[in-house]
Amino acid sequence: MNLSSLRPAIGSLKTRKRIGRGTGSGLGGTSTRGHKGAKSRSGYSKKLGFEGGQMPLQRRLPKFGFKNPNRVEYKSVNLDIIDAIASNANVTDIDFAFLVANGLASKNDLIKVLGRGELKSKVNVSAHGFSSSAKEAIEKLGGKVTLL
Repeated sequence: MNLSSLRPAIGSLKTRKRIGRGTGSGLGGTSTRGHKGAKSRSGYSKKLGFEGGQMPLQRRLPKFGFKNPNRVEYKSVNLDIIDAIASNANVTDIDFAFLVANGLASKNDLIKVLGRGELKSKVNVSAHGFSSSAKEAIEKLGGKVTLL
């Protein structure tokens, strides 16, 4: 036995249908597309969401809502996370570069500090936004809040 004599097992491979190669092949004529109509023609493609002439779902449902083009998207960082980072890294100043370095934000994010959790140590925080509860909690312990 050598590599040139290897063959697939009998019955494991099927021969493909050669459609549209004359009536003698048995697959000529309409070439398995049936008679007439759009689906039998070349270049046919069904419209996205087409439901056979029935009113499609996206047209049955009402339009609603509004996307504000001026919305400012913030990445939120809570006080408990700031407290954990400050105690682990043993730092008192937390700024944007520090948060990016620790994987809490990417360089294109705007950061807003929110008031979930509690702060146990004095920390100076600089970010793009602060909730009133977060600002109050930081200043209560003698920390400084700086808006970027």
